Amino acid sequence: MPGRKSRRSAPRSIIASSEYPLSLFLSKLRLPVLLSTILAPLWLALAGAATAHELRPAVSDIEVSAESLTMTVTLSGEAVVTGIDQSALDDTNESPLSDDYDALRALPPEQLAERFTAAWPEIAAGLDLRSGPERLSPDLQSVEVVDEPDPALPRDSRVTFTATLPQGDAPVTVGWQDSYGPLVIRQVGAGEDAYTAYLNPGDRSEPLPRGEVVNESHVSTFLRYIVIGFEHIIPMGLDHILFVLGLFFFSLHLRPLLLQVTAFTLAHTATLALASLGLVTIPATIVEPLIALSITYVAIENILRPKLGWWRYAVVFGFGLLHGLGFAYMLGDLGLSPARFVTGLIGFNVGVEFGQLTVILAALVLVGWAGRKVWYRRVIAVPASIFIALVGAYWFLERTVLAI
Repeated sequence: MPGRKSRRSAPRSIIASSEYPLSLFLSKLRLPVLLSTILAPLWLALAGAATAHELRPAVSDIEVSAESLTMTVTLSGEAVVTGIDQSALDDTNESPLSDDYDALRALPPEQLAERFTAAWPEIAAGLDLRSGPERLSPDLQSVEVVDEPDPALPRDSRVTFTATLPQGDAPVTVGWQDSYGPLVIRQVGAGEDAYTAYLNPGDRSEPLPRGEVVNESHVSTFLRYIVIGFEHIIPMGLDHILFVLGLFFFSLHLRPLLLQVTAFTLAHTATLALASLGLVTIPATIVEPLIALSITYVAIENILRPKLGWWRYAVVFGFGLLHGLGFAYMLGDLGLSPARFVTGLIGFNVGVEFGQLTVILAALVLVGWAGRKVWYRRVIAVPASIFIALVGAYWFLERTVLAI
């Protein structure tokens, strides 16, 4: 009616309103304060960070002469003696045999070497060394366990064994049973053209001619390291996959997505190269927990700060530097020869990029159709980001306080 004030219904609680989702309420709060409250206890644990239960690929230096094969393998003696299946795990805590592993880790180096020597007949049965079709019998020469007095840190065992080659000139191939995990092969005495290979569980090396150097072409090296880089993302790099998905769920618009991925790529390419050249060295016990925190941070920022700004690009670039160091640890185990270093490095990085793009394309196929829906952020992006943040936080704890 004219002159009459319109009646208004009583205001509803902002938080209770279905039109005012929780994510919008939280975004009104100060992000730095919230993040400090959530992450500060985790940062305090970093001082005691350790990766005592981390499983890494074994690294083998191999020399093939006309009459014999000699291999020196650096591996986790505790994991091999215990019988932990390293093909499906990257942490001994995930194995039902973790208590047995811890008991061996507590032994002095000499006692672990004795246990390894006693178990050698069974361990050797898992080695598949061949000259042509003929299987070789490896003879144990020595077991050297690195003296690492801090039980909170992993230690390596260096195992040397030889095998006599049969008459003829049949080349040698190397493999071992799946449960021993990935194996890096580096040819000894080959100078700058040394052959290197990363064998996934169940794979075999290329034939190694007797007394000769396997000269791999630049093209072959480039293509092989593309595959290695791709596999470092899919399926091995779950932490890197979640970080990329954290970028994806920030926005489905092409420009912000491309800018974030570009910042991440430039950063991890830089530190990958610098760390591979030995110009930057930061312990994995620091980098790996921080990579987990980077996953949590970008996911929380997706929820609390949905608008894109320069800060987001700076954060993504900074975290990209960390992830590049993570890539470098894996690449360093391969022992790239100087003559193939640049080729292998570029190929590895290209493979990593292919892996990241595959993750983004898969996410687009799965949820891209919903990007223009009004409920996309509330129903898909925010819940996915919460899940990613929780996984990242758990990984941080797993790589710090739970690893002790």
